[in-house]
Amino acid sequence: MNLRLYDKELNKLFIKKELTEQYLISEGGITEHTTYLKQYFGNGFYKEILFDGVHIGFGNTILRKNVLLSFESDFETVEMHFTLKGKSAAATDKFENTVRFASNQHNILYANKICGDMEWEGEHFQLCEVNLEPNFFKKFIPDDESLFDTFRNAIDKGRSGVLGRNNNPITHQMHQIVHEITNCERQGIFKRMFLEAKIIELLLLQLEQFSDGSVSNLSIKKTDVDKMYAVREFILQNLDANSSLIDLAHRVGTNEFILKKGFKEIFGTSVFAFWNDTKMDQAKRLLTEQGMNVGEVSQFIGYKNQRHFSAAFKRKYGILPSHLKK
Repeated sequence: MNLRLYDKELNKLFIKKELTEQYLISEGGITEHTTYLKQYFGNGFYKEILFDGVHIGFGNTILRKNVLLSFESDFETVEMHFTLKGKSAAATDKFENTVRFASNQHNILYANKICGDMEWEGEHFQLCEVNLEPNFFKKFIPDDESLFDTFRNAIDKGRSGVLGRNNNPITHQMHQIVHEITNCERQGIFKRMFLEAKIIELLLLQLEQFSDGSVSNLSIKKTDVDKMYAVREFILQNLDANSSLIDLAHRVGTNEFILKKGFKEIFGTSVFAFWNDTKMDQAKRLLTEQGMNVGEVSQFIGYKNQRHFSAAFKRKYGILPSHLKK
């Protein structure tokens, strides 16, 4: 099972991967490998995790310019694809149309021995892809829905294609699971068990979203959807900031009404509930994994009063942070 990427500008082999049979048949182990990218077009990394019919790959690259690549593969796979940042486009004669992804979009693809051209765009390019053995994937496809029946038939006949005609937005819950997958620090069989459970949970969310068509019922415009994700990104990068709803709305070029409505539609929670939950999740990790004390954590996530932080933490987790630390 081989995958090759060629740099079209320099006309040379860029990456060559020989995926072992462990992708199809596991002996109970788990394999990990990281490729570091130091190229004229940018720097970054691509990490792979392989076990029992599953190949997880996630990369993070700072690009100095757009990248044009050609690719070749000699195997079939179902790919759960998540573009977290940046844009990409892939063209092959096996697909009816060019497959394009923008930031915060996902879809499911079936690829059977394909080759073609690909382009990466954006200063910051970040993605996560989970490749599944087709027979494993088909166990989870719902019955009696035309969308899934069509995709299942395409797999059975070896015809490459995509599940959704349009990509769907990555929800907050999906983002959380992708983060848990890419940052899992467990080892051995426990890591494999954790990743298997998270992959199935992530696949469930994808299939549910395609099934119920809820995305097509959004009341806000596509440009406003991008602004909701921009607010989310600002919050994640500035947990200790002190911004009002109007400040956040003006930061991304919208108004308070659209921000309140659009954020709740896409992420299922209010702006400040999301901000508070994210702060508490970060606080819990800092206490349990980084060894910081309660005062340090309180200050780190933007609380001027440690007692207020402790009260908020208890409302979220039912325990004081000092007791969790013990």
